[in-house]
Amino acid sequence: MNSKSSLAGNSLRIPQLRPQQHCDAPSADPAQLQAWLQQHARVLVLTGAGCSTASGIPAYRDHSGSWQRRDPIMYQDFMRAGSSRRRYWARSFLGWPVLQQARPNAAHHALARLAADKRLGPLITQNVDGLHQLAGHDQVINLHGSLSSVRCLQCGAISPRQQLQQRLTAMNNDWQARLLGINPDGDAELDVRAYPGFRVADCIDCGGMLKPDVVFFGESVPAQRIAAINQAISDCDAILSIGTSLVVWSGYRIVRDVVAQGKPAVAINQGRTRADALLQFKLHADCSQVLSAIMPASEQAGTIRRSAG
Repeated sequence: MNSKSSLAGNSLRIPQLRPQQHCDAPSADPAQLQAWLQQHARVLVLTGAGCSTASGIPAYRDHSGSWQRRDPIMYQDFMRAGSSRRRYWARSFLGWPVLQQARPNAAHHALARLAADKRLGPLITQNVDGLHQLAGHDQVINLHGSLSSVRCLQCGAISPRQQLQQRLTAMNNDWQARLLGINPDGDAELDVRAYPGFRVADCIDCGGMLKPDVVFFGESVPAQRIAAINQAISDCDAILSIGTSLVVWSGYRIVRDVVAQGKPAVAINQGRTRADALLQFKLHADCSQVLSAIMPASEQAGTIRRSAG
């Protein structure tokens, strides 16, 4: 099956890894990864939540691939129920400042440097935090969109998320909620008793419904983005998966389609991935440490300083 047919028309789902079907990949070390990268001129990179944990953004899953957070708001619920939209925006109101304050870590900086030096090809990220771009990476495809923008579903206007935050702050200056935790996708876990009192903002231009410019669970990846991913899969000669369990179909199928074209796949991940049986090898290690280790010694110190700043 080609990448177009396997990605198009499929919505973002959250299946679980099945232990009885698991086959772990052979282990490797940074030196082996460095040698592997030198053998391939056009390495496609795919990143997930594990790439941003060192920036203070929690991961979706533990090392076994088990879901660590409560059920997310589904696309269908967001679209049809005002209560679901109120629940989403209340959670996002408290979660957004945490995401906005996050800064790129050593992994983001190393990938940006490797790409700038033409040692890597394009990067596809499942993350919606924008940290790859903030690190200076200019070849990024946001598989699931970006939380930095908000889209009106009626007139199509796109506006900055921070602008909406200011409006929500003014509309909810008397609203209070008990914060129970922060999620990896820029929202928060709240006491459910807080939701009814939260006021939701509409489009400032037409009064239409606003939605973050990201792909919700239950929503399809836009066709134009799929086309860009298909092209990246076709152009690459190998794929490196970083910080993702690949349990979500839209990410797993990218690796599967690259391998189906006879190209090798390797991964850096602290724990299992859905694609372990497809991998040439895997580094069971922190991605920031691995990526820093394969940088030239003269650049490692600079990468560490940038991530600390």
